[in-house]
Amino acid sequence: MTDSPHPFSHQADPHKRARLRWRARRGLLENDIIVERFFNRYEESLSDEDVASLGQLLDLSDNELMDLLLARKELDGELDTPPMQRLLAMLRSV
Repeated sequence: MTDSPHPFSHQADPHKRARLRWRARRGLLENDIIVERFFNRYEESLSDEDVASLGQLLDLSDNELMDLLLARKELDGELDTPPMQRLLAMLRSV
């Protein structure tokens, strides 16, 4: 028997998934391209922890996010956590 996603999880709710994709739309085309590729590759396998980390990244300005995605800058402060490092590695891999 396989475990199904929690009923309130990102994976179990198509509306939450659609809202996350909408929220991920950025002002910089470069960010949009990377995030779109990320969703195409990983959306089906994102955990709620991944979604929470992505939400934190999406709170950053477009330029801050681009610097992280392009490895011009590394995570620091409150953002420098293992879940965030994992998510950033996934974003950088696309």
